[in-house]
Amino acid sequence: MEIAAGQFKAQCLQLMDQVKQTHEEIVITKHGRPVAKLVPVEDEYSSSFIGYMKGSVVVCGDIIASVDEEWEVCAE
Repeated sequence: MEIAAGQFKAQCLQLMDQVKQTHEEIVITKHGRPVAKLVPVEDEYSSSFIGYMKGSVVVCGDIIASVDEEWEVCAE
């Protein structure tokens, strides 16, 4: 959705509530050119911890192949 800056100024609080509910962004324009974007903020505490670190690990080499090293097991 696009909206002129003047109209945005007049309806700011209503538009903020709309973005929060619909999760759709609003592009604010001046003289027909985009100048800002109103986007919903994702609540970081409500998201699941599963996948939180996705994309943060780099695997170098083959992590599945054996390393030809024997391990000693200690039984207590």
